[in-house]
Amino acid sequence: MDLIDALSADAPLVCVVGAGGKKTTLYTLANHLDRAVVTATVRIPIFDDHVADVQVTRDPVSALRDNGDWPLGLVPERERDDRYLGYDRETVTAIRATLGHGPVLVKADGARTRLLKAPDEREPQIPATADTVIPVASARVVGKPLSDDHVHRPERVAELTGLGLGDPIGPEDVGAVLASRQGGRKRVPPDATVVPLINMVDDDELAATGRAIAEAIHDRADVSRVVLARMLDADVVDVIE
Repeated sequence: MDLIDALSADAPLVCVVGAGGKKTTLYTLANHLDRAVVTATVRIPIFDDHVADVQVTRDPVSALRDNGDWPLGLVPERERDDRYLGYDRETVTAIRATLGHGPVLVKADGARTRLLKAPDEREPQIPATADTVIPVASARVVGKPLSDDHVHRPERVAELTGLGLGDPIGPEDVGAVLASRQGGRKRVPPDATVVPLINMVDDDELAATGRAIAEAIHDRADVSRVVLARMLDADVVDVIE
């Protein structure tokens, strides 16, 4: 199965949440899809080098209609030198309705470059019109201690897994977070397709770890498949159905 099919990424509105390669996933998908838009409902680091053009505009629908460069980044404002702000969910829905011919790829939460996360009460910011939601975690987090060094909001991960702060993270813990309605599946619209992504699967040992995480997800959630990948290389390692 190729990358786009595996992640159901050719849908009109695709939201990526979680940690461990979320931005890499967005940019890789954008460059493997025809006429894609990259945007966000939360802050997003400057990503001009990853798309053909970025339009900073409060009227993204007009910018989209006039555009001829793909993939296109759309953001409302540059907050500071290293990041843009995101649109509200209703504006992203309007972008989806206007585009019509290609996917809108959305960063829908933040993780501060950690390998795993659980959302807070304000997250994720997923539009009600989302067609596909991709919760991401890194296979590399397994074996690491549950701490701020590796996990965004470790206290919330502890609540979902029963781990104590500092305890080693197991595959079943990552699976529990991604499968949870308070974790990777939080605020997913009822009709959206959920495709958990285990990223940074860089060798055979990490592939075995990823399969163990996938088994834990399937034990807890009704998802059609879990994808193991190296998104930096746009490489699907395995698809666990």
